[in-house]
Amino acid sequence: MELELTYYVILFFVAAFAGCVDAIVGGGGLITIPALFACGIPPHLALATNKLQSTFGSLTAVLAYRKSMHIEKIALGIVFTAIGAAIGTYAVLLIDQNAVKIIVLICLILIFLYTIFKPDLGHVYNKAKMSTTSFQITFGLLLGFYDGFLGPGTGSFWIFTCVIFLGFSMKNASINTKILNFTSNIVALGVFLYSYEVLWKVGILMGIGQILGAFIGSKLVLKTQGTFIKKLFLTMVALTIAKVAYDYLA
Repeated sequence: MELELTYYVILFFVAAFAGCVDAIVGGGGLITIPALFACGIPPHLALATNKLQSTFGSLTAVLAYRKSMHIEKIALGIVFTAIGAAIGTYAVLLIDQNAVKIIVLICLILIFLYTIFKPDLGHVYNKAKMSTTSFQITFGLLLGFYDGFLGPGTGSFWIFTCVIFLGFSMKNASINTKILNFTSNIVALGVFLYSYEVLWKVGILMGIGQILGAFIGSKLVLKTQGTFIKKLFLTMVALTIAKVAYDYLA
């Protein structure tokens, strides 16, 4: 499938912007997937291509954060996120998406309201509410599955759960969740490559844009304060709510 040159240029800059946002709070798929659809790319092909280009961005963010003193040990989370993502990507062919969308919509609205009415949420470290091992197994499976199955807002879910259950600050949660985002992206991509085609030219071009955007976004996270991250987090959660609600009602 060939696109007009104009579409390639637009998709490159869309991916760069999405990569920057995704490196900070997640939600880049809310920007890239509609853009791919708008170019006339069929849904499954768009989703597969989106996983290809987003993998570039999440890997760039991981590499940018690799020397950060804020990185925690999350090997177990990587394993269970991979398992969840593989199951979720296969399940997208079998399960009614509307049933999942309404659950996700309710969760996102609760997250949005909770974050607004807790002004100090994510500013500093707090006491963890569950062990790191339990957290990585539970949310690795759940959010890995969600990213493989549906996807929008996965990064936001990871940040929120790290803040609530592990007591992380917004900044540290953003840094530590990128390797988990990359894990679910690369596993879902592998399943899509096995099951579907991928638009390699589009995916790689957008991937280059993702690298540029993710590099800028990761530098902003390392240099900025948590207040900026929280505001952007709320913005992306609100946009995710609107997108999932629209998809559910359409």
